[in-house]
This record gives sequence, C-alpha cells and structure tokens, in this order.
Amino acid sequence: MSVLKDSTNITTSNISSLVGTGAGFDMLRYYTLPDFLGKDAPYILYFMGKNIARQSEIYDFEDLYEFYQYMGWGELELATEKKKELHFKLSGHIIEKRLHQKFFKVDFRLECGFLAEALRKLTDHTYECFEEINKKESIIEIKAIKG
Repeated sequence: MSVLKDSTNITTSNISSLVGTGAGFDMLRYYTLPDFLGKDAPYILYFMGKNIARQSEIYDFEDLYEFYQYMGWGELELATEKKKELHFKLSGHIIEKRLHQKFFKVDFRLECGFLAEALRKLTDHTYECFEEINKKESIIEIKAIKG
C-alpha cells in the first residue's frame, strides 16, 4: 500500500517542503524499528531505501546528491570508479553528529538501499551497496558492487 498519490513521485522539490527533525527520525530508525523488527531491521531498512528510490525522480548524479542532502542523509559524492565498483563518501555535519552520539548504534542501510536502486535507475546495472564507518574521519564509505 502506497501512501503517495498515484501521480506524485518523490522529488527534491516536494521533499524540500517537509519539516522534520533528525532526532525524531533517529528515534524511529534506531530505537523503534529494531524493537519491532529485531535482527531483521537492517535488511528491512535496506529494502525501504530501495523502495524510496523506486518512487523517486532521479535523472542524474546531481539529482542523487541533492536528494541525499534534502533527506538529511549527508553529503554524498563519488570518490572512485572502478570497472565493477563505485566508491562513494557520505559526509557532513549530520554524519559527524550521528557517528559521535552515544545513544544509538547507527547504521546506514537505508542510505545503501536507496543508493543501490538509484544506481540501477541511472546505469541500468544492478548494484549491491555496503557501508563502512570511518569514525576517525567522520565519513561513511559506501561501496557499490555491480551485480
């Protein structure tokens, strides 16, 4: 069941009008969902990210980067490109705050799922994305592996 109107896709234009706080989002994401879903929470978050990407209007990498910023997911950038892999960095103030808080164990499965599906839309190749947390540099390194 979709809560979106049939003719309304998710765009940076319509998400920029939403008001939200990171604290509320993080409480739902890192406290409530794992409580309900148990050990399956990271997998479901990954597929939730893919679902959001399926309903999003992303036509190029600039749209992708802008989408991450509007969603409050941080600043995404392509760091390196190999034949079967793309390496991204996710950084910024929001990432630094999430990594250095002591209340929740954080992950970035939602962002990885979104990126995997967005890359499929942009490149016509399937990707699987995995994050590596680099607390020292306050960045998330996301490896997208072509399937």
